[in-house]
Amino acid sequence: MSDTLDKLRNKIIVSVQAQDNEPLNLPSHLLALCESVINGGAGGLRLCGIQNIKHIKKQVQVPVIGLTKLQPTPINWLDVVYITNTMKDLKELIKTGVECIAIDGTSRPRSDNSTIKDQIDFIKQNKKLVLADVASFEDGMNAAELGADIISTTLSGYTKETRHKINNGPDLDLLAELTEESPVPVILEGRIWSTEDVKKAFEIGAFAVIIGTSITRPHLITKRFVSAVPSI
Repeated sequence: MSDTLDKLRNKIIVSVQAQDNEPLNLPSHLLALCESVINGGAGGLRLCGIQNIKHIKKQVQVPVIGLTKLQPTPINWLDVVYITNTMKDLKELIKTGVECIAIDGTSRPRSDNSTIKDQIDFIKQNKKLVLADVASFEDGMNAAELGADIISTTLSGYTKETRHKINNGPDLDLLAELTEESPVPVILEGRIWSTEDVKKAFEIGAFAVIIGTSITRPHLITKRFVSAVPSI
């Protein structure tokens, strides 16, 4: 596992995902995106969905962070765990051969009544790295104390308590808090749109940076540019 951490250190990890209704949501299309970002220098991948992961994992050489998501996204998604929700999800992810598994690192309830500690313990027993997606400093420190190998700012802006941050860019303040106190590596993820964001993250002390939408979701990238067109 330490070898995987070494491979991810100071790297850009690309989150290659698509939702059910998106044209790119086919394993072959996502594999092409993965190969493209690896050609561009990505040091790791963050992938969602058992079938997608199985198809892609055997074709790439970089470390893979695997997860599942509830589909469709629940209406009450601010209140529930929708990333790697159950122990069943973990068991399926273990079988894909991923090096690392991402879980929700908050205290929100899981639908099978398992706890974050249950999930972390199970992943570690199966000799995989645990990446805890957190929304706050308290989440991060708790996940680290429970045994998470890495914590990431992924869920900042995506919980009821942090929703006010959703339009504020990447949560560099949370990154700074966590890197100062956390005993485990900290990753910046979420709302990263510029190289300046990446530079700031590493200056603060990020272990790595995960980028998704601004690289791999063309409809949202296009929409962002279209929104800048002046109305006639």
